[in-house]
Amino acid sequence: MFKKIIDIFSRVFVGGLFIFSGLIKLNDPIGTKIKLEEYFEVFSSDFGSFFEWFIPMALPIGMVLIVLELVLGVAVLINYKMKLSMTVMLSLMLFFTFLTFYSAYFNKVTDCGCFGDAIPLTPWQSFYKDVILMVFVAHLFWYRNSYEPMLKSSLSQIIVGGTTIVSFIVGIVAIMHLPYIDFRPYKIGNSIPDKMIPEESPIVQYTFEKAGEEVEALKFLSADEGYKYVSSKVLNEKASTAKITDYQVVSVEGEDFTEETFTGNKLLLLFYNTQFDDKEKMDQINALIEGLENAEPMVLTSSGEAEFEAFRHEYQLAVPYYLTDATVLKAMIRSNPGVMLVRQGIVFGKWHHNDVPTAEEINALTR
Repeated sequence: MFKKIIDIFSRVFVGGLFIFSGLIKLNDPIGTKIKLEEYFEVFSSDFGSFFEWFIPMALPIGMVLIVLELVLGVAVLINYKMKLSMTVMLSLMLFFTFLTFYSAYFNKVTDCGCFGDAIPLTPWQSFYKDVILMVFVAHLFWYRNSYEPMLKSSLSQIIVGGTTIVSFIVGIVAIMHLPYIDFRPYKIGNSIPDKMIPEESPIVQYTFEKAGEEVEALKFLSADEGYKYVSSKVLNEKASTAKITDYQVVSVEGEDFTEETFTGNKLLLLFYNTQFDDKEKMDQINALIEGLENAEPMVLTSSGEAEFEAFRHEYQLAVPYYLTDATVLKAMIRSNPGVMLVRQGIVFGKWHHNDVPTAEEINALTR
């Protein structure tokens, strides 16, 4: 009886968590791609340059892993081919547990992306989560031969096959447009300058030593009174850290234009780089710029001056451009290039380059 309870709990817990994690990532496959690129770059420097070969394939690899996570979650819930399912799942768990431990111990990747931007986890939180999950995965793996399918084989195949097909379709749509739900601080409705201010002031707890005993206090105690400073920590680190800490816009000459992007109506054209050669889409962007009435266009890019000058002349992009960190641009929008409408610092609209708005749409939003 006890084993049966553990079996049911393990199946529901593991399957449910895999499905939840997969759905979060399926909402934003580009985010998974960016995270995999980080890992491949770390591995290329730590283990061998051959990992650089995987960087261009980060998106398809990420999509396969996301869909596999969802399919395995569904398979476990319905006891579908448990021998194969649990063998694959255990292999994945061993790999990802190593990955999270390596990231945590060596402080390589600060967020594993396990739950995308919806639930950010520290490296050690990710590792502990994997260790707990591994206990239940190991239980299911150990008894994998004893589990009988819950549904008829044909129905199970339809469910698993349907999950695979639907997952790929949903993921591809998110890639070709934008995430269905935006969990990042630059989402529509957010004020960028407000998100650059912490919600709370830091609350610092100090540790001192006096007469051989440790004393904790919320203020700095004087050495004249016999207190020797030992250490300190911020009790409300999360609340006292701004959601946006690295947004900065500078001119080619190095002049700070960050505050300028918060004044009036700004149509920001975001280019991570110049690796974009769709003339039709660039023509749409140029038509949008030419028809603007109440918004000032600005290009934000992380490309070098010479590189972007060549690009803008090739496509006749007659818009002033400014430099912004690539990581910031990728957080702002999952599209290269992408379009963002900002009014007095508040994000009013975001568009993928496959959905470039017309000038009439932008003019209506800025009247």
